[in-house]
Amino acid sequence: MNELTDAGKLYCANCATSLEGEFCHHCGQSVHSVLKPVHHMLEDGMDMFLHVDGRIFHSVPPLLTKPGFLTMEYFSGRRQRYVAPFRLMFVLCLLAFFAMHIAVDVQLEGRGIDLTIGQRVDKDTFADADTPQEVRKELADQLRGLAIARGTTPAVAHPALDASERQLRVLADKRLAALGAPPLAPDAIPATGANAPAPQGIGTEAEGPGHVSSKLDGKKFESDWLPQFMNERVNTDLHRMLANFRGLKDPDPAARQAARDRLVTGVFSVLPQAMVVMIPIFALLLKLFYLFKRRLYMEHLIVALHSHAFLFLALLLVTLLGMLSTWLRPHAAWAGHGLGFLEAAVVLWMPAYLLVMQKRVYRQGWPMTLLKYWCVGWCYFWLLVVVLTVAAVMGAGH
Repeated sequence: MNELTDAGKLYCANCATSLEGEFCHHCGQSVHSVLKPVHHMLEDGMDMFLHVDGRIFHSVPPLLTKPGFLTMEYFSGRRQRYVAPFRLMFVLCLLAFFAMHIAVDVQLEGRGIDLTIGQRVDKDTFADADTPQEVRKELADQLRGLAIARGTTPAVAHPALDASERQLRVLADKRLAALGAPPLAPDAIPATGANAPAPQGIGTEAEGPGHVSSKLDGKKFESDWLPQFMNERVNTDLHRMLANFRGLKDPDPAARQAARDRLVTGVFSVLPQAMVVMIPIFALLLKLFYLFKRRLYMEHLIVALHSHAFLFLALLLVTLLGMLSTWLRPHAAWAGHGLGFLEAAVVLWMPAYLLVMQKRVYRQGWPMTLLKYWCVGWCYFWLLVVVLTVAAVMGAGH
């Protein structure tokens, strides 16, 4: 007859608690040792990496197609398969604004001047000049644009700008010869090279390239209830914002594009933080409108996180579909128009998704859900306008 023998017990090496599994129920330490061969460490790293990726694949499809599903799963305690709400929202937020920033840059670059490869020189730049004075004036305007571009581009682009300057001077001499005028004197028009003075608004060597002076017209912002360092920061940002907006009206196209680039980059740099601020505010709105549901604020916060995660995912899809559609239409119009319809469908799905999600999570009748959906949406819209306006002002001071 076989006899049962005691296999003995394992104890946690950290707190000496009796173990019942692979992890200590008292301190959480794993029973497995970290002192192991390298190939075992690689296996553990791959397992961890694939496990995280697997949660992404379990989280994104239902987030897009099943309103309220992830939220109800979290409320039911089934959380291990899915990415945590804040992490999911934050990653999608960064990806959405990154894609939107690229799309805006592509649109603006198509209409502006590429400052990274030098100024585009047209062979007919001086063709409309009928007098030597007009040739010299046009050349001075072109060189001024090169000087502004030199102050807003890295040093690697400066050789291209120098080549553009030489080409402009050659074209100007040819036009002057055609008009029977003597060629340009070496010092007739100031150069734009390394020894040239910095153009106004671009900064000096001490200030650094691309510096925008914060002392415009001698005006300053002062408030008695703010500390001095805050007054200085607000004053600097306001004056930089004014400088950027004035740069949009500059007659030189290179200066306009430099100001536009500063504005776009500054605004997009603060948008993710602004949207993070909106999430607890949105959860507070839900708490107020569903006060008698006796739900914890954390539950409303999870609803807000999943709602914004869906919105960022939808914005990411709309942006990518829009860029792809624009690229395909010149080559395959039918594909571009098809993606355009798909983009419109995603836009229409956004408000419908939020309505269905609110109905499923809070489980009220359609009349009350529609009323609260409209009220919450109206309040959230105006709060969003205020927050985005403040973010735009802060970003415009870039």
